[in-house]
Amino acid sequence: MQPDLYPSRQQDQPSRQARIDPVVHRTDLENAPIAASRIERFERDGYLVVPSLFSAEEVAVFRAEMERILADPAVAESPKSILEPDSGAVRSVFEIHKDNPLFARVARDQRTAGIARFILGGDLYIHQSRMNFKPGFTGREFYWHSDFETWHVEDGMPRMRCLSCSILLTDNETWNGPLMLVPGSHKQYIRCVGATPENHYEKSLRKQEFGVPDNASLTDLVARHGIDVATGPAGSVVFFDCNVLHGSNGNITPAARSNLFFVYNHMDNRLQAPFCEQPPRPAFVAERTDFTPLDIQPQHYL
Repeated sequence: MQPDLYPSRQQDQPSRQARIDPVVHRTDLENAPIAASRIERFERDGYLVVPSLFSAEEVAVFRAEMERILADPAVAESPKSILEPDSGAVRSVFEIHKDNPLFARVARDQRTAGIARFILGGDLYIHQSRMNFKPGFTGREFYWHSDFETWHVEDGMPRMRCLSCSILLTDNETWNGPLMLVPGSHKQYIRCVGATPENHYEKSLRKQEFGVPDNASLTDLVARHGIDVATGPAGSVVFFDCNVLHGSNGNITPAARSNLFFVYNHMDNRLQAPFCEQPPRPAFVAERTDFTPLDIQPQHYL
């Protein structure tokens, strides 16, 4: 069992520590599946937007399947579905790479998983997958956080060798609640306060209140680095490091947002016991047993 190199929720005052893990785990950028300058940007900022990586026709295939799934009344009753705290609308459907053959193929697509494999420097498995929805008019905000803080404390992810991939299925504009990020914040780890409540995931996936950064740390990091928004047309892909601070505003416009979301973790970074005094979260939120390396291949959907 690896030691707790990123302690959090253990002190009564927030603090910060410098990241001790690399951001990009390969140095042969001439062999990268995308331009070296994009990999360098990911290392610097902690995220990268690749416009129109999937065609409009492919996005239409993904959206049709998503809408078919949402039309099933049983989906809202599934424990793998997270509902909006007020409206009860479906916010996320988890473990799509296991439950849906089409999205299982998307998870292995060389265009996305190949980039993740290069950045993380080796074989990968899916730590988490889901469909996300932010409806027009009623889509709620999601507060600032580092994914790694939760994945480390509540799931037992030892190191920062993990990244997320969000495939945009709708146009992301500056005004319809897109992902916001603090560039460069991935190189600082914020130690949060507050003991982890029992079954915290049941609330945190709807509205996170524990494992969130303090206002002073946020203010300082934003003053240093600013805030950026991940915008782009449908078919674009956002890659972001597990420790970059991010969040999103509510969506009061008519323009709904949706995406396919895959979290790639390196095989050497498999989960162990949580770094808190709570049982592990369910496997559909954080994979604990199936560490089969992804068979990353070109995929065709048309």
